[in-house]
Amino acid sequence: MAAGDDPMFNDVLSALVGVRAEIPDNARTSETLGIRREGSGIVIDEDGLIVTIGYLIMEASNVNVVLSDGATVPARILAYDHGSGFGLIRARQPLQVRPMPLGRSQDLGPSEPVLVASFGGMDQVRPARVVSRRAFAGYWEYLLENAIYTAPPHPSFGGAALIDSAAQLVGIGSLLVADTVAQSYLPGNMFVPIDLLKPIIDDLVSKGRTSTPSRPWLGVYTEEIVAGLRVTRVAADSPASRAGIEHDDILLAVAGQKITSLEDFYRRVWALGDAGVSVRLTLLRDAKSKEITVRSTDRHNWLRILSPKH
Repeated sequence: MAAGDDPMFNDVLSALVGVRAEIPDNARTSETLGIRREGSGIVIDEDGLIVTIGYLIMEASNVNVVLSDGATVPARILAYDHGSGFGLIRARQPLQVRPMPLGRSQDLGPSEPVLVASFGGMDQVRPARVVSRRAFAGYWEYLLENAIYTAPPHPSFGGAALIDSAAQLVGIGSLLVADTVAQSYLPGNMFVPIDLLKPIIDDLVSKGRTSTPSRPWLGVYTEEIVAGLRVTRVAADSPASRAGIEHDDILLAVAGQKITSLEDFYRRVWALGDAGVSVRLTLLRDAKSKEITVRSTDRHNWLRILSPKH
């Protein structure tokens, strides 16, 4: 796919914009993600609706869109969806660009040729291939089904567009990863499949979040070890913090069922019910087994997200 020689691709790539967000100092994520965040976004309708990766705009107080000519346009924050990882904003004035059509990410399989494109001109458009499709479990209580893994890595991945051979948007850039192949070292990127946006986009635009019940959130950040999951951090003023979970605790079981991985941990917690359900955890602290019950909450309510600016 020689994008620079194809007028159709050049037209589609005009939908790529820069996203610049300012986050208040007292935001929950200001310390870990910063108070000034930059990445890419993709215009997906004629009225300036832009999809990006959610962490760029999470808890933001102000967002601007940067166009290919360097012009800056203010944008309204519409939604952040923790379940998928998407963020939506809308430009406050016409952008005069052709929206990028949405494709079908379910059609992408291993070895499929794609383009990874971030804001910044043709130098930021790189050929890649889909390496694998599998679940991604993040240490921040995030589980993405059927994530898209590509290689080689693109360094400007945040909010980047994954574009298929039909010049359609099939994924949004989320992370740089070392294991695009399970349990092997092959660096690349992880993309959120665009198919996940389609059933929730109306809710996100009109309500700022989905209508489905929220999953229980505890506020623990963990890493996999041989014995279970080691707590690397506990979110301030979170259910886990209030219940007394501490840094370096080893999580062993949920409701008496042994934890085998991050993915297994999340599935066992979420199987107990919606946000607000009590979660009984077995953990190891100072070589002693201990049980702690955590009353979960809705992460969206814990974050200091401002009301959507319509």
